[in-house]
Amino acid sequence: MLTKIIPEEKIQQAKKWLDEAENIVIVSHSSPDGDAVGSSLGLYHFFYSINKNVSVVLPDAFPDFLAWIPGSSEIVLYSDHREKADELLASADLIYAVDFNTLSRVNDMKDAVDKATANKILLDHHPFPGHFCQLIISHPEIASTCEMVFRLICRMGYFEKINLPCAEAIYTGMMTDTGAFTFNSSNAEIYIIISELIKKGIDKDQIYRNVYNNYSEDRFRMMGFALSKKMRVYPECKTAMISLTKEELGKFNCKKGDTEGLVNIPLSIKGIVFSAIFREEKDALRVSLRSQGNFAVNKIAEKYFNGGGHANAAGGESKVSMEETIKLFESILPKYKEELNKG
Repeated sequence: MLTKIIPEEKIQQAKKWLDEAENIVIVSHSSPDGDAVGSSLGLYHFFYSINKNVSVVLPDAFPDFLAWIPGSSEIVLYSDHREKADELLASADLIYAVDFNTLSRVNDMKDAVDKATANKILLDHHPFPGHFCQLIISHPEIASTCEMVFRLICRMGYFEKINLPCAEAIYTGMMTDTGAFTFNSSNAEIYIIISELIKKGIDKDQIYRNVYNNYSEDRFRMMGFALSKKMRVYPECKTAMISLTKEELGKFNCKKGDTEGLVNIPLSIKGIVFSAIFREEKDALRVSLRSQGNFAVNKIAEKYFNGGGHANAAGGESKVSMEETIKLFESILPKYKEELNKG
């Protein structure tokens, strides 16, 4: 039995709007990860199973290792098909915003989502949700938005409508947002949900292989280069940092998602509490921050890198050069030295 975390009045409002809706659009954040794609496609398959017209619109491309998820080929990328996406958003009567907390996370889609006249529901697990949706279902204590999707579907009375593609998408997001259940995954109810998804027919071992054993040789050579040549360790602050320029990424033919998970590797070094990676992309310098224990990186992401996230996993961006970004990062470490060295 799962705890009824979502308030009943919100369940009933979501169900009412769903019953009334004909055209549903699901949107998620830029640089979509496993939880963004998984929660979007989990809802997509559920809505389709109850005969709704449904589309998924994402700001830009998702990693290749998520392309196996059923329905991924139907996703509309705003970066490639802006006119079509604008039409879908304008004609929607229900919009689900999943796995992000503020409109700034959808980049160029912001105005189209904001201007849409549809009823809007935010379904998320990031702290400090914005108020761009009429119905906000936000629970930062939950490990993934995909878990929220499962809970919502069940609470609305549609458990039997969770088919295999829906279950596979939900499990993928739950798995990737917990590092294959290695962090933020000690709540026993997570494993109750997994057992129900297995009953739906998922092959969790194959899903793991699809996501984590599906990289190119170039990606592994890039990882070796990053760890041997580009990683800096600051033992006095229990911190490690990796930086990768566009040119360096280009040498290894890096594609979307090839740096996924790289930021976690330095946390395996004895004594390291805080890890950061700065990677240069065509439009900005992306920042990923990870930590373990009680050191909260979302505060750093928000204060210095126009971002946010969870206590142990956050991100943002930098508008200055790589050199200036690294200098900034190194300048702030002493401010957190005492906190990093606690215990």
